[in-house]
Amino acid sequence: MLKRQCLYISAFLFMLGVLCQAQTSAKPAAQQAEAWQAYQSQGDAQLNRAEYNEAILSYEKGVELASRATDSPANADTTKARKIAVAKMLTSEGNAYLKLRKNEDAIRLYTRAAEASPNPAIPYFNICATIYNLGDVDPAISACRKAIEVDPKKADAYFVLGSSLFGNGKFDSGNHYITPPGTLEALNKYLELAPDGAHAADVKQMLAMITVNK
Repeated sequence: MLKRQCLYISAFLFMLGVLCQAQTSAKPAAQQAEAWQAYQSQGDAQLNRAEYNEAILSYEKGVELASRATDSPANADTTKARKIAVAKMLTSEGNAYLKLRKNEDAIRLYTRAAEASPNPAIPYFNICATIYNLGDVDPAISACRKAIEVDPKKADAYFVLGSSLFGNGKFDSGNHYITPPGTLEALNKYLELAPDGAHAADVKQMLAMITVNK
């Protein structure tokens, strides 16, 4: 009798497990959306608390779930919002790597963000600034130009572009500092967009040097 009861209980628990598994695997799309949004919020909170490794894991999980989510073909706005969110998570993950001084990983994440984003100006600028800070001038110039192409009013992109070009300048035989084409235009454009910006003094100094040595 006891053995039979145990068999009934075991069978009941087995069926309950199957039912739970079926319910879990059949989560509606709305719950999946809530899941990736929760990981995004968690990652943002961890990033703000300087918990960079934990934030990276949260963003990775959020990107994974958001990338697997499906939207109704008629709901284009939801699809676009999800793509923007994926790009933001990838960008934030890149920022976490940057805080950990893992610059190559940061650039890799920014590149993924640029590829995923409907408006990749920010990730392109992040690539531009990160590469510039590593002293890799030519790739920084290319990335800055991409950022400017997407957002022509991104003042800091003109600063990094102008600084990179300025750094590629050379003194000629008459001790005149000759800069590559586009240097003056980039620096002046920065001042046009941000006359009182954080880099205005540096830009004016570079322009003065070019002007004096013409």
